[in-house]
Amino acid sequence: MTRGRQILSPERFKITLSRLAHQIIENYSTDESINIVGIQEKGVIMAERLIQILTEKQPKKHINFGKLDITFYRDDFRIRSTPLKANATEIDFQIENKKVILIDDVLYTGRTIQAAMSALQDLGRVEKIELMAMVDRRFNRHLPIMCDYTGIQVDSLDEAYVKVEWEHLDGNDKILIFSAQKN
Repeated sequence: MTRGRQILSPERFKITLSRLAHQIIENYSTDESINIVGIQEKGVIMAERLIQILTEKQPKKHINFGKLDITFYRDDFRIRSTPLKANATEIDFQIENKKVILIDDVLYTGRTIQAAMSALQDLGRVEKIELMAMVDRRFNRHLPIMCDYTGIQVDSLDEAYVKVEWEHLDGNDKILIFSAQKN
């Protein structure tokens, strides 16, 4: 893959995560718990970073955190050329009749979110699912799914690739866009 163009710097990345945390604080100002579920793997990373900020801002607020694996809920898991690696689903709190914030790093076609909602519904009937993504590629949707909380919106060609990089994995927090590969 060619070198990507940075579309969100480490400084702006930090500001964006902080803004998302403040939006949650604003929407969950009552005594109710915040129930956060990250989609394995990058959604979990984003959720953990967000929880860190929320805990610093509101140390007394109760936050439930879960990790959701959607491998066998994906509509392409049987037709991929390479087998998918499943991760554990770790949700140790009741989601029945609760509001849940579902987190992933990039919202693209909506298929990952559809799979995640199916997986969540198998665990219980939630009151409401709110969706958060660091990047919303809004003009590339295959399904009618939209974010309640969005870091940035990216309008790009369908063939382009957007990558969220995380400091502890990639050295810096930033978002890159890669142009389509030329044959």
